[in-house]
Order: sequence, then C-alpha cells, then structure tokens
Amino acid sequence: QVQLVESGGGLVQPGGSLRLSCAASGSFFRINAMAWYRQAPGKQCELVAAMFEGGMTNYSDSVKGRFTISRDNAKNTVYLQMNSLKPEDTAVYYCNLELLEMTMRLGNYWGQGTQVTVSS
Repeated sequence: QVQLVESGGGLVQPGGSLRLSCAASGSFFRINAMAWYRQAPGKQCELVAAMFEGGMTNYSDSVKGRFTISRDNAKNTVYLQMNSLKPEDTAVYYCNLELLEMTMRLGNYWGQGTQVTVSS
C-alpha cells in the first residue's frame, strides 16, 4: 500500500520562503510524474507545478520564477521550493504523484495537504 506524507507548510511573511516535501512510501517501482496543486478558500484547485517523466517541468504563470519543483529519487520524495511568497499564495497545497506500481500499472496518489499562509 502506498502512502504520501506532506510536510513543510506553515506561516511565513511576504517575501519569505518555504519548502514543501512529499514523501512516498510503500511498494512501487518509481515515481513517474509529479505535481503540486493548491486550493485557496472559495477558489478552484489550481495546478502550481508539474514534473513529467524525462524531467520536463511546467509552472503556472502565477508562480513562474518563484517556485521550483524537484525530486530526490533515492528518498522517493518530491519538493516544492517556494520563494518570494505573496499573500495570494496562501492555500492548502497538495502533492500528486503518478507511481509505477508493482503490477506495472500507473497509479495516481494524493497527499493529505499542507497549509501555507503568507501574512505579515
């Protein structure tokens, strides 16, 4: 059984930085693709950043140049480095991983979410 555990959220002042982590555990071959989403109160869920098989990345215009998605294959962990944070970045952030399962099928998994609050 696969489990994703997110960490790293919290309260930060505008202009500050946070690094979110999403650690995958359980039985699977590898992380195939990964993404971070966020949902602010009263707003739709938004794709923030994604990294596809082969390493290509994609960022929403609102975070481009400020956020960086990365991975540590040895630790089965993905990260979202967030710099120059703004109040409008306040949201619950979710990681989403596509894993190559032991059955050789691709499975899609979500983290539990971590709150990021940007406020002075």
